[in-house]
Amino acid sequence: MARDTVDSTPIESIADLAETLEAGCKPAEKFRIGTEHEKFGFHLSDLSPIPYEGSHGVEAVLSGMEKLLGWERIEDNGKIIGLSDPVGGGAISIEPGGQFELSGAPLETLHETCRETNVHLAHVRQVAEPLGVGFLGTGMAPTWRREDVPVMPKSRYEIMTRYMPKVGKYGLDMMYRTTTIQVNLDFASEADMAKKMRVGLALQPIATAIFANSPFTDGKPNGYKSFRAEVWNDLDQDRTGNLPFAFEDGFGFESYVEWALDVPMYFIKRGATYYDATDTTFRAFMNGSYEGKVPDARPTIGDWNNHLSTLFPDVRLKKYIEMRGADGGPWRRICALPAFWVGLLYDDGILDQAWQLVRDWTEEERGALRAGVPRTALQTPFRNGQVLDVAKDVLALSKEGLRRRNRLSDGDLDEQVHLAPVEEGLAAGMCPADILLQRYGGSWDGDINQIFKDYAY
Repeated sequence: MARDTVDSTPIESIADLAETLEAGCKPAEKFRIGTEHEKFGFHLSDLSPIPYEGSHGVEAVLSGMEKLLGWERIEDNGKIIGLSDPVGGGAISIEPGGQFELSGAPLETLHETCRETNVHLAHVRQVAEPLGVGFLGTGMAPTWRREDVPVMPKSRYEIMTRYMPKVGKYGLDMMYRTTTIQVNLDFASEADMAKKMRVGLALQPIATAIFANSPFTDGKPNGYKSFRAEVWNDLDQDRTGNLPFAFEDGFGFESYVEWALDVPMYFIKRGATYYDATDTTFRAFMNGSYEGKVPDARPTIGDWNNHLSTLFPDVRLKKYIEMRGADGGPWRRICALPAFWVGLLYDDGILDQAWQLVRDWTEEERGALRAGVPRTALQTPFRNGQVLDVAKDVLALSKEGLRRRNRLSDGDLDEQVHLAPVEEGLAAGMCPADILLQRYGGSWDGDINQIFKDYAY
């Protein structure tokens, strides 16, 4: 999660808000790829979650990374909560339960993205191993109870922790016990944004199924392939979901703004202080609901950008588009997720074909996919077949999109190489969770702690 912004430019009208999104438009030759991934830190000695403080905790890992990389530290009330690369534009941050996140720099090719990932994980291991710390790549903490997970000293998380139980039973699980892989992608125009949003929203359950990797909770199978996705299905309906309005005629920047305006806020930041604003919407804030309650209560562009970062739909719109449907996973899947979406969305012809594939799906069908995939993933029924059938069709489109991009590695391989783990999984009809469950019932002999050995980075 990025650093909260402090842009003090006043908001004069709702049109200003749409302009902040429209400012993301750029020509296709300037499109970039920004990959984010999270991972759980654990003690190598007893597989417990690492705390924030202490010589073997999150603070120590961040401080070690600071010394190794020379990146700028990000603090909250004097506590280090992340690092920012002043040159490349990437960042390291911590999620509420100490999940360690790389927000990758905006890069031109998937080969660069994969190199970035490899270098980052090597650096993390270099710092963490001497501290007795390892990192795990799964979509949900497989053994830790919610009360076992430490709380990070980040002001916005205090507000969210108080608010989440009011809007769903799994909100705290989302915050403290889940991880994801995401990719941030660009758009050329309002029409291009709208098509990418629609394709992304329709196919997000397909991506969830392909990358499903959270079948364990509290030390045992939970009955789901992606319990992380089930958590999101329950969570705070005001700010999550598959945005049915995006499929209506005329959808554009203003449509997204109108939706966002009526979502309750989390906080208003003034200086270093976070004020709880969960009792108001941004529209009410603009209409003066916090006059006299916070210093300088006139809304700013910084307030708006912070608010946008607290919205959690399956595809999120900022100055770029965020694909948010995939579980955290093993090393190779970190590169496969951006490859999947770049192949679909960065070639106009393939994007058109993807839109033709999904354009007649009804709102009810999209909702049924979103509801069914967490439990049954690739085996979820859809029309006359299964999600697996759709996934294979979509993979073929993605591969062709990457072939057309023709971005070659030093070894003259195009970007399709990064889809190999997806191709292998679909050929076997299995998502990562199926493999985990197979190992749990087979070679692990019911010992779930083996996951920390087999799936650590």
